[in-house]
Amino acid sequence: MRRGITRNVVALGVVSFLTDISTEMILPVLPLFVTGVLGGSAVSVGLIEGVAESVSSLLRIVSGWLSDKIGARKPFLFFGYGISSVAKAALALAASWPAVLGLRAADRVGKGLRNPPRDALIADSVEPAYYGAAFGFHRALDTLGAALGPLAAFAILAAAPGRYGRVFLWSAVPAALSLVVLAVFVRSAAGERKASRQSPRAAFAQLGRPLRSFLVVAGLFSLANSSVAFLILRAQGVGIPASRIPLIYFAYNLVYALLSYPIGHWTDSRGRRPALLAAYGSFALLYGVLAATATPAWTIAVFVLLGVHSALLEGSQRAYVADLVPAERRASAYGLYYTVVGLALLPASAVAGWLWERVGPRATFGLEAAVAAAAALWFALARPAGQGDEEFRATAA
Repeated sequence: MRRGITRNVVALGVVSFLTDISTEMILPVLPLFVTGVLGGSAVSVGLIEGVAESVSSLLRIVSGWLSDKIGARKPFLFFGYGISSVAKAALALAASWPAVLGLRAADRVGKGLRNPPRDALIADSVEPAYYGAAFGFHRALDTLGAALGPLAAFAILAAAPGRYGRVFLWSAVPAALSLVVLAVFVRSAAGERKASRQSPRAAFAQLGRPLRSFLVVAGLFSLANSSVAFLILRAQGVGIPASRIPLIYFAYNLVYALLSYPIGHWTDSRGRRPALLAAYGSFALLYGVLAATATPAWTIAVFVLLGVHSALLEGSQRAYVADLVPAERRASAYGLYYTVVGLALLPASAVAGWLWERVGPRATFGLEAAVAAAAALWFALARPAGQGDEEFRATAA
């Protein structure tokens, strides 16, 4: 097995693989369920996703600090994945879009509990020289599950058109399997040793200026990164049949999965900044295309190319956070990172929905392209003090 791909990294990757099959069975059809069955609007879709992610974000900062304080990771993972599993299956019983909002929020509560301790456990389980490879490998398995989830949803809807409840119920199967893998194969790492008596304020104050500088950029970019639900609505709006949309989403996730590990491994020797600059810039370009065009072919092309953007972005940002903080503050740093990014999604999705209703989809994608371009420029000009690509190459060597 390659260096950086430890037992915990593999096991946590499998857990995320199964969880994302479950989650992504739901995500591509949820906007169609809300608008086509429950009578919701694009505004309600944006509100559901924005509120759900914001609830998750508020919990992430707490779960990250608590994980560092008590010196444990795994209990947060088990409870987080368990809550999400129940909430996703319960969507089959939803009779109104506010009920969907509540269940999506519960699902994201689970995500808020588990994500910072999970990422800290990944970093605890590998040497610093291989953060990029570890997070890239994890994202590859996570996203492979995200690729298979829509395919499963497509198969279910092809056999029973419009029966979204079946999709929600079947999503409970991989979610339950993920809990089994978590319980049996994931082990506490050496970093889980000492409890801390520090207050939250003192703990977060010690995270340092380089991390805070990066969080400004990550938060600004997240203001451009509204829910994928709007990409799905755009695809439907240009004439792509609802039954085909899960297949397009599958293609996006497949590209994302295939590129995540190679890009992560590359950043271990070349630094995170080139990958992140490419991620922010490519997003601006692709959303600019969506703002300027309204054809099925271009929409499908952009959807697939966004897989390259995501492979550049997700693992690199998480590895970058690990580069910037000491081991005993990792979960707190990830909690703060996820909170900043998640809170930005509420205005991002709410404004996107409002613009969609009042002006049109081109205004939504045009504004988001402009904000992403601003984030790319800011990151290019504001190098965090004391952190550079040379240090990454030295560490990897």
